[in-house]
Amino acid sequence: MHSVSRSWLLLTGFIVFYIIYLLFGALVFSSIERPVEEKLRHDMEALKQEFLNESCVNSASLEHFLVKVLTANKYGVSVLRNSTVTSNWDLASSMFFANTLVTTVGYGHTTPLSDTGKAFSILYALIGVPFTMLVLTACVQRIMYPLVLAPVSLLQRSGMEPRPATVVHFVLLLVLVVLCFFVAPAAVFSAVELSWTFLDGIYFCFISLCTIGLGDFVPGTQPGQKYRALYQVAVMVYLFVGLMMMYLLLRTFHKMADLHGLTTFLQLPRCEDSDQEEDREPIVEEKCEDQTPQYLTEKESSKPLEPGSQPSYNTINTG
Repeated sequence: MHSVSRSWLLLTGFIVFYIIYLLFGALVFSSIERPVEEKLRHDMEALKQEFLNESCVNSASLEHFLVKVLTANKYGVSVLRNSTVTSNWDLASSMFFANTLVTTVGYGHTTPLSDTGKAFSILYALIGVPFTMLVLTACVQRIMYPLVLAPVSLLQRSGMEPRPATVVHFVLLLVLVVLCFFVAPAAVFSAVELSWTFLDGIYFCFISLCTIGLGDFVPGTQPGQKYRALYQVAVMVYLFVGLMMMYLLLRTFHKMADLHGLTTFLQLPRCEDSDQEEDREPIVEEKCEDQTPQYLTEKESSKPLEPGSQPSYNTINTG
């Protein structure tokens, strides 16, 4: 019980520090970039008034105006009325930017305007990207038993052979991920974002959770959107949990491929090799005293599980 409490405490500490790190990045980015953005807004407004006051517009002045407008638009500042009333570098938007930076999604809809912001982005990502991967790995280790090992063990106890049981489990997990992290969010996005269709929502979810981040669809950028800050925080939570489930899905597929001999056939590294290292020094220790998989002996089931004896696909008899 002490080890379980310590495990949850460590995981909670990871998540809390991750949130603090995002807030720290948001405060720094907002303090650096917001004054620069405001100056750019004033410059664009002055340029617009100067252009409108010209009695005769020639091609050179029009080209100069369009170049300035397109450059400002690249940084999220538009000359259109009421299109950029809300700052792109308020606390919520800055935190959203920091989240896309450390998760490597990187939509590119908002980019640092100043050299100081660009330099800080480099340093922030150097620490934030590996730490985000660490937090995701710790979370996946924690949910491996309830979402992967226990269901496979249950299917085996119901009479299925190990290999068919892993295939059935993977298909069920894939359907669950598609429904909960693609279909349902796409329906929500198509309802909240007035210009998005359901297909646009599916497209955004896929591009985001695969960390492609093309940036052609970004939530929370419509002018006058209600509860914009809360909406952006909800999207950040969705991205983190979605990336965690995608990582879990990939690990499950890799373990299933090991069991079916696919990695050996293709001469790829087996998932169990890395698992053995993780079992020796797990990021988040894990025990289960209530349920014991069928493939553990009675002697082992009578003892508390040690980190190195956690049930996994590697212990299933491949026959």
